[in-house]
Amino acid sequence: MTKAFRLIASTGIHKGDRDYQQDQVALLSHPRFNGCVLGVVADGMGGRSGGRKASDQVMMTARQLFERYSPDSDDAAALLKDIVQESHIVIRLTAISAEQEPHSTVAVFLINPRGDCHWAHAGDSRIYHFHGGRLIHRTSDHSYVQALVDRGELTEAEASNHPHSNILIGCLGSESDPPVAAHLIAQLRPGDTLLACSDGVWHYFSPAELASVLESLTPREATEFLIEKARSRARGGGDNLSLVVVKIEALVEEKKVPSLVAPLSLST
Repeated sequence: MTKAFRLIASTGIHKGDRDYQQDQVALLSHPRFNGCVLGVVADGMGGRSGGRKASDQVMMTARQLFERYSPDSDDAAALLKDIVQESHIVIRLTAISAEQEPHSTVAVFLINPRGDCHWAHAGDSRIYHFHGGRLIHRTSDHSYVQALVDRGELTEAEASNHPHSNILIGCLGSESDPPVAAHLIAQLRPGDTLLACSDGVWHYFSPAELASVLESLTPREATEFLIEKARSRARGGGDNLSLVVVKIEALVEEKKVPSLVAPLSLST
């Protein structure tokens, strides 16, 4: 039997030191299935209008497909793959019609009412899974410097300060199909925290720092702190910032309480 828990969550977005906002972030509660939640971060690229159009397309596609999803009969991993691939197709069509070069990253996770969590990503927006103040797993960037790290030519610390750290080798809207990296958390449990964020956030923190902040603060407090601290560390040269934080907390069982209850506390 699944132990009852609740989700406490927050979203945050800031244009940083840029003149315009190309990031988009959303945390959606399913209209028909209590406890079914979708988190999405999209970091648009391609100039003021191109990048925003791309991230808008990711959000629109994610909302439409999520609303049609049924956790009782549909495949969650297939849904996330469809979000990535259909967003890519629409962005490519936008580029043809508008004569622009819009691109976007995507990091998307789905929590089902029974407590399993699926995620997928393309680009360098990340998803982290922490438990009890410790990093359990994170996405691996589709980027030039991540490839160097994977080959043992750079350390993680060196990659963060590399002059080509912003070069992607896979994203939505490129000529080739985007990579779709997927992951499954078979069962969420109290003490788990999920963080999805753009590189404007994670670039300025080590995993240990993120774990400490998320463990000690509420989602809303953590969201505000990470944005403020990232902006401070950017020293006037910061990118757009967007993030979603979801913490899993134990729920005291009462008589006739369903096996999983997931009221959401959302803030932006």
